[in-house]
Amino acid sequence: MAASMARSGLRSASLLLRGGAKGRAGAPTKRSFSASAHDDAHETAKWEKITYAGIVTCTILAIYNLSKGHHHGEEPPAYPYLHIRNKEFPWGPNSLFEKKHHADH
Repeated sequence: MAASMARSGLRSASLLLRGGAKGRAGAPTKRSFSASAHDDAHETAKWEKITYAGIVTCTILAIYNLSKGHHHGEEPPAYPYLHIRNKEFPWGPNSLFEKKHHADH
């Protein structure tokens, strides 16, 4: 396979050196598959439109879901065995990540 590719490359290089491509004015040196290029452009445009429609749809759904109110759960009962403090923390009676319930509110 590699030998045939090298042979093809050498053959095309020798044609260029001999001036074989100069005799055909305006002829492309590389064969292009225009039908494939057209299909590729069509597919690219189609998926670009689908992507933009998906972005808009997801954005609208996110705005709708975030704008709705959500249900707050009930406060858990104050069981006597929770939050037993035998010794206060250096920064106060609450733990570091606990909500601070102030009596003045």
